[in-house]
Amino acid sequence: QVQLVESGGGLVHPGGSLRLSCAASGSIFSIVAAGWYRQASLGAQRELVATLSEGGSTNYLDSVKGRFTISRDNTKNTVYLQMSGLKPEDTAVYYCNAIVRKTSTAPMRVYWGQGTQVTVSS
Repeated sequence: QVQLVESGGGLVHPGGSLRLSCAASGSIFSIVAAGWYRQASLGAQRELVATLSEGGSTNYLDSVKGRFTISRDNTKNTVYLQMSGLKPEDTAVYYCNAIVRKTSTAPMRVYWGQGTQVTVSS
């Protein structure tokens, strides 16, 4: 079984920074792609914030471009989201998502973390 565990959320003032981590554990051959999503409130639509492909290509939600950076450490099976210039509208529960192969020939499967709260407030 593969588990994703997020950490690094918290309360920060506007303009501040946080780094979220998403550590994958279990039977993992490779993380094909990973992403961060956020949900501002219960019932709100979960939106895609950033993605990172196995080859290193990235994509970002327009509102976070230039402020957020997604990266990975393959030796630790960990994906990061560095957030700077945070704004109150960035407040949300942030979820990581990974497409994982358990073996070289196994089909890819999608896994989700449990979420970490980010609150931007003065």
